[in-house]
Amino acid sequence: MGRNQLISTTTTLPEIQAGIEAVEKLMRTQADDYNGDLKSALSLLLSSGGKRIRPRIILLLGRILKANEDTLITLASAIELLHTATLVHDDLIDGALLRRGVATLNSKWSAAATVLTGDFIFASAAYLAAKTNSIEVMKVFSTTLMTIVNGEVNQLFNSRCNTSKSDYYKRIYAKTASLFEAATHTTSILSPVSDLDRDRMRRFGYELGMAFQIVDDVLDYSGDQAVVGKPVGGDLRQGLVTLPMLYFIESNPQNEVVQSLLQGKCIEDDQAVDNVIQAILTSSAIEHSLNEAEQFAKRALDLIADLPASPYKDELVYLTETSIVRKN
Repeated sequence: MGRNQLISTTTTLPEIQAGIEAVEKLMRTQADDYNGDLKSALSLLLSSGGKRIRPRIILLLGRILKANEDTLITLASAIELLHTATLVHDDLIDGALLRRGVATLNSKWSAAATVLTGDFIFASAAYLAAKTNSIEVMKVFSTTLMTIVNGEVNQLFNSRCNTSKSDYYKRIYAKTASLFEAATHTTSILSPVSDLDRDRMRRFGYELGMAFQIVDDVLDYSGDQAVVGKPVGGDLRQGLVTLPMLYFIESNPQNEVVQSLLQGKCIEDDQAVDNVIQAILTSSAIEHSLNEAEQFAKRALDLIADLPASPYKDELVYLTETSIVRKN
């Protein structure tokens, strides 16, 4: 998995691209019979440049596992709307004005209107999940939503300036990996496979999701702000200690900022944050973090190695390999 590669989220398979277009259409129609402002907001959110990586995983894996195509479209739409709803609430909680370089909903609307829009999208996601006619899918969907919300609450009350690696892994599972895990697990539930294979596909989503979020956390330090769409070092400025900082702490215990963090004190001075970001970029912390992401991705690849050969498997493997060499 060479890191000089660039990820392409545009599939080379026309049937998968057609599936993505069907997912987009289904998501957009969820507000058709409701308030016009909700429809406009949903359209804005879905037009903001998301990678649609979870729907792609669902469509590719579902094809490999012989799931019903129409049901896969419904499931992929439900999972992606759940993701979209979490972003609406995240941006409001964080006070973020930009996402992927585009103005957030809360930068245009009141907090009340933003929360209600997020709630509507959550409900739309649940409605589509229910249309898969699988109680097991609904159980996974509901549990995943509870995990995500619990993670947000923990982040608000327990994770600020926390230098525990254990806390970090729990946080990125709740934030990202749980939804990847739900995508692959529910796809397998809707497929004619054994319980053992269902668990294997669940773990595939977990490993891929962990790799994906670690790379996001690296890009928070090393990415181009114009490409990433948010200020560099945004997590640290909000008091969130991610893997690059954790590796920096391990190798620089005498650093003044590190000492403050280890004492449970947040970094309040902007210049101190800028200085430590530059120090991290010139240290081995980024490389160590990417190495860890690569290990998660390798475990994900091992879990799908025995799937039958097909163009869909080739693309799923490619997507997994390139999850760790993204620019945004």
